[in-house]
Amino acid sequence: MSHSHTSQPHAHSPGPGVAALPSLDAPAGCSGCACGHGSAQAGDGHDHGALPGWPRIAAALALAAGAEGAHWLQQDMAGMVLAVAAVALAGLGVYRSGLKDLARLRLGIHALMAVAVTGAFLIGQWPEAAMVMALYVAAERIEDGAMDRARHAIRGLLQLAPPTADVVQADGTTQRLPVAQVPLGATVRIAPGAHVPLDGTVTHGSSAVNQAPITGESQLADKAAGDPLYAGSVNQHGELLMRVTAEPAGTLLARIVRAVEQAQAGKAPIQRFVDRFAAVYTPIVFALAVLLALLAPPLMGWSWTQAVYQALALLVIACPCALVISTPVTVVSALTAAARRGILIKGGGVLESARGLRALALDKTGTLTTGSPTLVHWQALDGADAGAAASAAWQLASRSKHPVSRAIAAGLPAAGANGVQQLQALPGLGVQAEIGGWRWLLGNLRLMREQGLVDAALEDTLAQHERQGRSVTLLADGQGVRALFAVADPLRAQARQAMEQLRALGVHPVVLSGDNPATAQAIAAEAGIDDARGGLLPQDKQGALAALQRSHGPTAMAGDGINDAPALAQADLGFAMGGAHSTGMAMETAGVVLMNDDLRRIPDTVLLARRAHRVLWQNITLALGIKAAFCALALLGQASMWMAVAADMGVSLLVVANGLRLRRWSAVEK
Repeated sequence: MSHSHTSQPHAHSPGPGVAALPSLDAPAGCSGCACGHGSAQAGDGHDHGALPGWPRIAAALALAAGAEGAHWLQQDMAGMVLAVAAVALAGLGVYRSGLKDLARLRLGIHALMAVAVTGAFLIGQWPEAAMVMALYVAAERIEDGAMDRARHAIRGLLQLAPPTADVVQADGTTQRLPVAQVPLGATVRIAPGAHVPLDGTVTHGSSAVNQAPITGESQLADKAAGDPLYAGSVNQHGELLMRVTAEPAGTLLARIVRAVEQAQAGKAPIQRFVDRFAAVYTPIVFALAVLLALLAPPLMGWSWTQAVYQALALLVIACPCALVISTPVTVVSALTAAARRGILIKGGGVLESARGLRALALDKTGTLTTGSPTLVHWQALDGADAGAAASAAWQLASRSKHPVSRAIAAGLPAAGANGVQQLQALPGLGVQAEIGGWRWLLGNLRLMREQGLVDAALEDTLAQHERQGRSVTLLADGQGVRALFAVADPLRAQARQAMEQLRALGVHPVVLSGDNPATAQAIAAEAGIDDARGGLLPQDKQGALAALQRSHGPTAMAGDGINDAPALAQADLGFAMGGAHSTGMAMETAGVVLMNDDLRRIPDTVLLARRAHRVLWQNITLALGIKAAFCALALLGQASMWMAVAADMGVSLLVVANGLRLRRWSAVEK
């Protein structure tokens, strides 16, 4: 056992629902090719203001259709006027943006559309130029709406928390205040059926609360005095009084939203590869179009008009918008689906890491077990004074936040705290202090062995408890061990099922525990895990994890405390337990936080990562394959501007729709 203090998570700002992070205002990844999606903040030089609303788009489509009709009736002047009006009504912003990009030598879709429309007018294809621009703007507006759904889906969680709270005043009356004006420590009344406005602790009343939107728990959570409440959860039955413990920007709900927003800003390796590919691909295609226009007449016998027309079609067909947008919409949809199931994944790179996991190391206390142990037995040894031993043990245990220490303190009668001096935590071992002028130690068997205080009789006594899956903590002074405290920590209800799911996915589970080997093996066997290693210090866990990486390949670590932080950092991917209980350093170090401590969410993460990877490659294959087919038609002189729009915007909409399917992902999918 190791005694340590867990740190609290840092408070972040700005508050929830304020502050647009760049990832919410522009689809990550589009800036690399200046494809025209996203805002100027993303660095692509375009903004959504370049796209008109639907009434203007509908009018432009009607004018373009009129231009086609005038061309068919050989009313060239009228048709040209209608075509110019259509482009001006719907595509003027796109056209201007494209000219600016050309001046900066940036070859995005707006630049390519400007070249295509100008060229089409110059060779007399003005009706088609007008229709292509109107259709492009319509498809772009549809695509923007689809991307907004993906980027802003997580923001819907913020609407779960009400904007006001019923604050109890000093005279017992209730005043409804905006949540931003509710001070820390205030008492808030939550009526049956009402949403919890802020994070807090129940001070009076009992009820069942639905906190599924926050932690992903499918069952109602019973709440009574002393239990935590989270903003956005719903009180089901009885009235509750709650003491506010967090400002609006510091609620668990706000931290989830903010973490997902920040995760969206990060790019997965495959996404960075696609961006680099697109940055090279676009200039190559532009050069190919120029060569087609110049060389097709002398080499293939085309007319100059046909060659220029096919080159313009090739430009629009080959724009990499669909390719570039295929990755961020898929990643964002996967992150949102995970968050709704109580899995907080910190970015696309983390999601990609989960796909290839081959081993998982789990801490025991608080991870494989509930982390809520109870003192089931204690006894004084060698004729020691039981009262003095209990008092010393309580004073040492009550100063540690380790679950085993809390269990010991809760199971013993409270003692006076005076006289404790020079308290010192011994990571991985225990704690020591001077009490009443005597040096006392409270810690595990390793600590006592280092002090030379263990004999064969004590070893036999400890072994009996350890075979029952109990963790034994020893109290000693400078002369010998004076008492032992046996704590039992029950296995998490879903642990065995989660381990079976992991093995089915080809992931090998291992227990790495600071507890004694016999206890670690007993708990591991109960969970169905064959490989269990106990008696490990934090640095030992880190070394054991490195060995797993060498023998099995990519390895994850699941832990809940400060002692697990080195192993979490060493692992290819870290899972932090107890996100809903603010586990501090473990939560900060890990790439994935399980908001409801459900171990089944680990195989769920692996499943989601593998599903997202398949969708990513489906999108990339669609984007490149369909465009390659249409490019071949252009090089053979069989393409048209209509095909160009279908190949560019049609494929873009297809990959967006495919990526959005992940928002409805469930763990039953394989």
